[in-house]
Amino acid sequence: MAAWGLRAQIWVFPSLAGQDRLLLTRKEGGPARLPIPTLPGPEQQEAAAAPSLQPRRGSARGPEGPGGRTDLMAADVEQRLGSLTVFTRDDFDGDWRRVASGGFGQVFQVRHKRWRTEYAIKCSPCLLPDTTSSDVNCLIEEAAKMEKIKFQHIVSIYGVCRKPLGIVMEFMANGSLEKMLSTHCLCWQLKFRIIHETSLAMNFLHSIQPPLLHLDLKPGNILLDSNMHVKISDFGLSKWMEQSTRMQYIERSALRGTLSYIPPEMFVETNKAPGPKYDVYSFGIVIWELLTQQKPYSGFSMMTIIVRVATGGRPSLQPVSEEWPGEAQQMVDLMKRCWDQDPKKRPCFPDITVETDMLLSLLQSTVADPESEALARKVSCKPSLCQPWEVSVEVNQELTDIGNSGDYLKRVLQLSDSGSLVPSDEELRIYENKVTPLHFLVAQGSMEQVKLLLAHEVDVDCQTACGYTPLLIATQDQQPDLCTLLLEHGANANLADEDDWAPLHFAAQNGDDRTARLLLDHGAHVDAQEHEGWTPLHLAAQNNFENVARLLVSRQADPNLHEAEGKTPLHVAAYFGHVNLVKLLTGQGAELDARQRNLRTPLHLAVERGKVRAIQHLLKSGAAPNALDQRNYSPLHIAAARGKYLVCKMLLRYGASLELPTQQGWTPLHLAAYKGHLEIIRLLAESHADLGAPGGMNWTPLHLAARHGAEVVVSALLQCGADPNAAEQSGWTPLHLAVQRGTFLSVVNLLEHRADVHARNKVGWTPAHLAALQGNMAILKVLVKAGAQLDIQDGMGCTPLQLALRSQKQGIVPFLEGKEPLLAVLGSDESGAQMDV
Repeated sequence: MAAWGLRAQIWVFPSLAGQDRLLLTRKEGGPARLPIPTLPGPEQQEAAAAPSLQPRRGSARGPEGPGGRTDLMAADVEQRLGSLTVFTRDDFDGDWRRVASGGFGQVFQVRHKRWRTEYAIKCSPCLLPDTTSSDVNCLIEEAAKMEKIKFQHIVSIYGVCRKPLGIVMEFMANGSLEKMLSTHCLCWQLKFRIIHETSLAMNFLHSIQPPLLHLDLKPGNILLDSNMHVKISDFGLSKWMEQSTRMQYIERSALRGTLSYIPPEMFVETNKAPGPKYDVYSFGIVIWELLTQQKPYSGFSMMTIIVRVATGGRPSLQPVSEEWPGEAQQMVDLMKRCWDQDPKKRPCFPDITVETDMLLSLLQSTVADPESEALARKVSCKPSLCQPWEVSVEVNQELTDIGNSGDYLKRVLQLSDSGSLVPSDEELRIYENKVTPLHFLVAQGSMEQVKLLLAHEVDVDCQTACGYTPLLIATQDQQPDLCTLLLEHGANANLADEDDWAPLHFAAQNGDDRTARLLLDHGAHVDAQEHEGWTPLHLAAQNNFENVARLLVSRQADPNLHEAEGKTPLHVAAYFGHVNLVKLLTGQGAELDARQRNLRTPLHLAVERGKVRAIQHLLKSGAAPNALDQRNYSPLHIAAARGKYLVCKMLLRYGASLELPTQQGWTPLHLAAYKGHLEIIRLLAESHADLGAPGGMNWTPLHLAARHGAEVVVSALLQCGADPNAAEQSGWTPLHLAVQRGTFLSVVNLLEHRADVHARNKVGWTPAHLAALQGNMAILKVLVKAGAQLDIQDGMGCTPLQLALRSQKQGIVPFLEGKEPLLAVLGSDESGAQMDV
């Protein structure tokens, strides 16, 4: 603090490590000296009376501390705390967990003994042993000032701790935005909510009389609670010019890592104190960080940043992608206006809050498509054995020589009369994959030679490195005679490979009912499950092998066993549309509405894939048409979103509900409108679907069409009787959304169906306000032609003209000022108006 030439106390609103400080300053010469805070040890944990919920007043304590220092919390000082409580170390449990530390001090997470509530205590690094009463007085003054500022998006203070000396605040479970941006990938909705809530907090500070400037707005001072809602800290630096020179302030900002958030006017020699537009500039940089999740000017030196910003340079726009949603592109436009080189051209926070609220409302309406079910075809293949057998040609030739085969086998199998012959590795062709001559001969289909080997009592269940037995190879290669031979010599019908594929799995995969029967007759487990839970019946259902499936169920195979994702054989058959297998399994007791892990039934999967015959049989057999998956999507939701008209008709015929909402609140009609499936929209409307059903954010299908769909979708819904004046939860009508999106024909269509041209959203905007904000001359003229008044004020007292001026939409200002005549833009002149868009 010496660099500032002032005495200052630095406090933080605590959370996780890496947060920055809450800087509350006062003008008073000399270095600050307060007691050095210490983490309480076991010797300080004796029971003490918990503090009263009421503020402590008039309690002059005796000497305390190792030096016998007189208590600085005098009665007249404590009385100034108002409703704040004075705590001591003994009011909290002994386990003080340090959650942040640095130049700003140390932050401890503590639990109050009596209230059983988590708090955070910030202890400043400038608390030195020779603290004076004036230092403590300053702390009290600042704490009392903070206590008066109460707002849902600003940090709350609960009191002052006397020893160690610090400020007691609520604990923010998710720490600072700075840390969150570096460790998590935030979704668009969360990014927009953080931006909006930050703007609300700043608007509150600026609305105080006199306005309270922040002057240190950055992600490190934007804190997040357990529900990821914003509370800002480190406000109250509006008197900085009285306490340091401009260069001292800039140098100090560079040390604190806040140089990137200082506006260009601060780098120009002037005696003018910072105003509200300082914070607006910082807010623009914060938007850039949130949208890109990168650090501004990363790797740049202090002087480079100063020169770059002073000459109009800003953080790179290269990370801005055309693939971002339209709302994000509009947020980029707001960001650019916030960091404008000219402070006068930057918007004020009352206007910013309206715009961020608008963009958040628009983004929250986004409809998520139903999850696409992707079931990869289950296969297993015998590993390649070509390399070992290429070097075994000589062995093969000798084995085919009947006259010498007996002697050769004796040598290879160490069966010589002497019993002392130990062949070399080269002779036995011993390979890392443990392939034996029996494996090779079975793979070659050499029946007689396999018999010859088996006659010498070789290990019939020998396994390769990946677990293949001769029986597995014979089954995979569909060699039933070899399978018979091996089984007669004692081969284990259930010995599986490293993926737990048993011989019966291979027989089911190949549709080889003869081998499957043979294996079952020799004790194969009919419901054997490989490592992902698939049974032979799953494989038969996948590959449409009705012959094998019939054999398996005749041997009591369980049709309701689930694989790892929860699919039964009926799920698999329905997904692939094997209607004969669907019929067989349902006839053998398969559960029609069995649920996989995501709660989808076989009907969901058949609808997803458009397997009409399978869908029909499932419905005829009694499958529930209104079963909901984990996101509350019914089969009709999926069919409507996928544009499957015939499937929708079939589901409706069997009683599918038109009004079931998804988790986001969308009905099938919402999804059809969002995706633009006109035939399905008309089908659902003819089936008496609720055209005004309130979905997420109370958006109707017409809201979604006006915001996201083509103009023909808006027209179709209006023709079906949709209400053009329904308002969603923020007061937006479809006309508001069509104007905001700039879809000229939709605006005209809505007006022709008597949309209210003077409808107001919750911030008081009419469609004309939005047209002015967008700078859309053609739509503005259409609205005026329909009777829109241009002198209506929004909730902040702004007319469309004032909004246009603030948004720098100079092209429409003459018209709004009445200096440009109204042109006919409806009827025969509609095409000409469109050219103005």
